[in-house]
Amino acid sequence: MTLSTVFTRMFGVRHPIASAPMGGTAGGALAAAVSHGGGLGMVGGGDREWLARELPIVADTGRPWGVGFLCWSADVDQVEQALEFRPAAVMLSFGDPSPFVDRIRAAGAAVIVQVTDLDEAGQALDAGADVIVAQGTESGGHGARNGMSTLPFVPLVVDLAGPVPVLAAGGMADGRGVAAALALGAAGAVIGTRFQATAESLVAPAIARQIVAGRGQDTERNSVLDIARGSRWPSRYTARTLPHPYIDQWRDREPELAASSEAQQAYHADVARKVLPPLPVWAGEAVGLVTDIPPAADLVAALAAQAEDALDRARGS
Repeated sequence: MTLSTVFTRMFGVRHPIASAPMGGTAGGALAAAVSHGGGLGMVGGGDREWLARELPIVADTGRPWGVGFLCWSADVDQVEQALEFRPAAVMLSFGDPSPFVDRIRAAGAAVIVQVTDLDEAGQALDAGADVIVAQGTESGGHGARNGMSTLPFVPLVVDLAGPVPVLAAGGMADGRGVAAALALGAAGAVIGTRFQATAESLVAPAIARQIVAGRGQDTERNSVLDIARGSRWPSRYTARTLPHPYIDQWRDREPELAASSEAQQAYHADVARKVLPPLPVWAGEAVGLVTDIPPAADLVAALAAQAEDALDRARGS
């Protein structure tokens, strides 16, 4: 059985699987490997130097690929730089996508918009999204402070989107998750945490090992580490990570942390002294399903095969 959906047909890929465009992690090699494996590989957006380094790696694969940007921090010049490499799709997340849509469409790329609530879904449809990604709160990294979990959220977005295909994101790290996404009415799945622990990921080996050893019940969503790092992320979005000493120290005390320049300086001093890791370990609730660090192309094939098996079992075949 081949899992053909409107998403696979739209992009000419074999499997209804996309890797999340994780900043600093999803470089050109990871995206290329995912695309070679039959999915849609996505490069995380970044500054001009990052884009100039990573996009040529995937642009020559001869397979469909994409690139993602944060609406609240990206500028038009970055998006136009990426479009010079002719991606099949540009994914826009966390903010108003409308300033970028016309330029992306004029370049011949599909517009994918990730949403975290129904208001954002309506905004994405009004902006003319070709594909919507419905992100549940189980996801690793940043997401809605007051969002919904994937299971109820995806069908609501599917119903709202009508003919516009929807991809599910959040809480999926094996083929059973992909099958569940399809059963919810999605045309595929966007997977992040699982692809961090692959041979082509740009995460440090120590972080990859933490992801393999991580447990979903130990992840936590809050804004402590954004505040401590001096990140400019909008307050409506929090981040899910594995345990961190600063979270234990400042949990439920975010306003106090935000008002304390001394505490923030201490965080950076601890990072410089290597008392703390240089970055949080972004990880979703499905991290407990991550048990190895395979090549990403092999992972795509395994996810697709697992999804087919899960759907066959559900049919009783």
